[in-house]
Amino acid sequence: MAGQTQRDHLLTLKVMRLTKPALLSSVPVINEPWDMPGSTLESALKADVRTPSGLLRASLGEVLSLPQNFGNIYLGETFSSYICVHNDSQQTVQDVVFKAELQTASQRITVYGNHRGNLVEMVGAASMDDVIQHEVKELGTHILVCTVSYQYQGEKLHFRKFFKFQVMKPLDVKTKFYTVEDGDLFLEAQIQNIMTQPLFLETVALEPSHLYTIQTLKEETDTTAFAEGRARYLADGDTKQVLYRLKPKQVNFARNVSAVGKLDIVWRTNFGERGRLQTSQLQHMISVTPELRLQVLISPSVVSLEQPFDIRVAAINMTEHQMNLRLVLAKLKTGGLLWSGISGKHIGEITPGSQVELTLTALPVVCGLQSIGGVRLTDISCGKTHEFENFAQVFVQDPRSAQLDQVL
Repeated sequence: MAGQTQRDHLLTLKVMRLTKPALLSSVPVINEPWDMPGSTLESALKADVRTPSGLLRASLGEVLSLPQNFGNIYLGETFSSYICVHNDSQQTVQDVVFKAELQTASQRITVYGNHRGNLVEMVGAASMDDVIQHEVKELGTHILVCTVSYQYQGEKLHFRKFFKFQVMKPLDVKTKFYTVEDGDLFLEAQIQNIMTQPLFLETVALEPSHLYTIQTLKEETDTTAFAEGRARYLADGDTKQVLYRLKPKQVNFARNVSAVGKLDIVWRTNFGERGRLQTSQLQHMISVTPELRLQVLISPSVVSLEQPFDIRVAAINMTEHQMNLRLVLAKLKTGGLLWSGISGKHIGEITPGSQVELTLTALPVVCGLQSIGGVRLTDISCGKTHEFENFAQVFVQDPRSAQLDQVL
């Protein structure tokens, strides 16, 4: 970092970022023994101090390299910096106050400051130093504003230095939602490492909103998988996929958009530096939920021609008010099945979120794959009719044709 002051002061300020060293690896250049260089390249590789013993061609490293520049700062990491206020003169100054603020596009945060109640006197060649740490939670340009004020011979003096750096995005998180018939929701998250260094995922957890609960997909928990280190290492550009199953606590949602929850991701880099990223609230677009839902409980897949069969269904009240239902069996549009039973009978009242089970009997009259429909459920209290078509399928076969084939 570098900064400038507008006038010469008795005090100077030094700010340096604290970063871990990096592994200095060799770049192996090899050839076949019968090539012109012979053993020259291999001898040079062995003499390279960066080459680990016994692993000449592995391009690994066992030598540490001190950072030569400011380096990259990623969202979720902890920004650490060493600050030092030094009295370059031989004079004594009083009431030394140092303050460091981190300014972003949306806020200004005080990360360090010795208050006026704890004034410092600095003699010549004395220093005041400390380490500041702050977890960066915002992307974009950050400015570290350092202010030093003091008194010398009754005169109040102060100066500022500004240090600018960029906070970059470490991970690219993409999500997909899948809704199954029973109302459960599957969340697929793809986590890609877009940093310039590998990382090790320590924790990937979903914090569900108050509308959902998480269901375990397998007996083995994620904690065990993390502890054993399976599929948690991500090189630059690698992607990890995780899958969650969520069950809604409510039968029906009043809004078309539902808050699902937040993904909490914790990782560590080569030297154990910890990073943490929490996504914003994930939103799922909910399709319009029908007021009355017809769910098939038991239905045969293959039936015989002109032989009645039963279908068991459940009518579920998806609204917040009570329904008073009447069943009407209409003629099927395909004409391959006929309903057998009483049409127009009164089913009864269904409270919100509850269901009533019905057994329907049909007579197949045409061979082949037939769609089942023609069910009408009317809410007597408001006069609204709910029609259900193609809610199941059945294959109709003629047993007489099968017996004839066996004879032939």
